Amino acid sequence: MYIILRILALFLVTLYICASASDLAFARSESFKLWVNEVEKEALSKGISKSTFRPAFKGVKEPVARIIELDRKQPEGTITFDQYKSRIITEARIQQGRRLYKEHANLLKKVSRKYNVQPQYIVALWGIETSYGNNTGGFDVIEALATLAYDGRRSDFFRSELIAALEILENKHISFDKMKGSWAGAMGQNQFMPSSFHRFAVDGNNDGKLDIWTSLPDVFSSSANYLTQNGWKGDERWGRPVRLPKDFDENEIGLDKKYDLKTLKNKGVLLPDGRDIPVVNGMQASIVAPDGVDGSIYVVYDNYRAIMKWNKSTYFATCVGLLADQIVQ
Repeated sequence: MYIILRILALFLVTLYICASASDLAFARSESFKLWVNEVEKEALSKGISKSTFRPAFKGVKEPVARIIELDRKQPEGTITFDQYKSRIITEARIQQGRRLYKEHANLLKKVSRKYNVQPQYIVALWGIETSYGNNTGGFDVIEALATLAYDGRRSDFFRSELIAALEILENKHISFDKMKGSWAGAMGQNQFMPSSFHRFAVDGNNDGKLDIWTSLPDVFSSSANYLTQNGWKGDERWGRPVRLPKDFDENEIGLDKKYDLKTLKNKGVLLPDGRDIPVVNGMQASIVAPDGVDGSIYVVYDNYRAIMKWNKSTYFATCVGLLADQIVQ
């Protein structure tokens, strides 16, 4: 009898747990549906038609757990810069970048002249963002942005990006089924967020479309336009690796500290091979140490800050510069 009662008790507990889990799942689902209804009202008030909104949300049933998990695992919190760099700047990526730099030389020169951005940086951004267009992301952009907007950690930002993405569909720049991207909702071969698409996307081949998914003239022109509008200087580089003297004050490291190059030279900052750093009058520089003073050190210029507008990560910005240097070596 005792064993039978134990079995019955365990069965009831299991039944209760399952029922509770089911109730919670139902509650989450209903909450998400209510949230989607509110988003639809906002979208319609901003000129999005029902014929755009309803198909866009047709497969969006609930937040995607995998997307939330990825949002919590940004590289600067989980791996060192050297580990990140070894994954991003591979020999294969360097070699492919050099080949594509030559293959598209005429188009890149044309874009470079128009936007005053050196071609190697356009190619480096293309390479790091999507492996030169080979990996543009397989997430449904609307579903990804809806998940992150509902999640709450950066809900206002992602909700505005969601509305911007719906506007792209409304204007028929891309079809519903082809609007794929990263887990964060970045799109195309240069991984623009929807708001960046509206601000910086360019019709590079004059066909009347803004196509950062399949048109390289649009991809290259849009990337260059982004950099130019964020302060890029076509006669300057991004920065360079350096080494610091042993007594260098760590408090002088960081993008919030700016020096002229002569000052850094007088402080004992050298190139890795021991030569003096080049001094250009009027250029301002900062020192960044992505892994701290015991890791690699870089002197960076205003163009580095332009790359940081693209992606607010010293890991990312530094690797763009390093890959660009490798491409033209």
